[in-house]
Amino acid sequence: MTEDIEQKLREWAVTYHCADFIQNDPVQFPHRYTSKQDIEISGLLTAIMSFGNRSQILKKADDLHTYMGASPYQYVLSRRWEKDFPAGERSSFYRMLSYADFHSYFRRLHTAYSEYDSLEDALQVYPGRPIEKLCSFLDVSSKSPQKKLNMFLRWMVRQGSEVDFGIWKSFDSRELVIPLDTHVCRVAYLLELTESETFSLKNAQRITAALAEVFPDDPCLGDFALFGYGVNHK
Repeated sequence: MTEDIEQKLREWAVTYHCADFIQNDPVQFPHRYTSKQDIEISGLLTAIMSFGNRSQILKKADDLHTYMGASPYQYVLSRRWEKDFPAGERSSFYRMLSYADFHSYFRRLHTAYSEYDSLEDALQVYPGRPIEKLCSFLDVSSKSPQKKLNMFLRWMVRQGSEVDFGIWKSFDSRELVIPLDTHVCRVAYLLELTESETFSLKNAQRITAALAEVFPDDPCLGDFALFGYGVNHK
């Protein structure tokens, strides 16, 4: 990586890693809350919905939070989701995510919070790196890029940020993987941080490793540089 590219990444990170990022991003929803459990639940479910058209993501995430109300944590414990999101209801809540899919998410969260104080604590029973723990909890593959889940982990783990929460102290920012989306992949390829625009775990890891050369203790700071620049320079 050239010094010029390193300088660009540092400059873009400063430009886009700021509180202004929140207002047009799905991260605005967990920012409605102050308790750890509310932030975890809002963050996870919002991240899972974060694909497709941005305005539609925000609209449906707002609908979901209308169901959950003042406290997603109390909503999970109350089991009101069993009525709102019936297990057998296969119709779409958001794109290919059905009401039944959300029933499954709420059920997993209810089990976690029935046994542990936080989702962070519940994940400790699973082996591996942060993304592997989270994938095990949700019973999904850790062999794919898992953009949405890596974004959620960035929200929970990165500290000293106006955007991310940094409430998971038992996880290390150096173990995070870049949330690989169209903008990140395109800009990383143009900067020659990677040799491919392929959406794969290998490519996400390759881009993360390149960003770690610039931000060794916090490679996902580079997410703001790549994503922010990509969105604003289509």
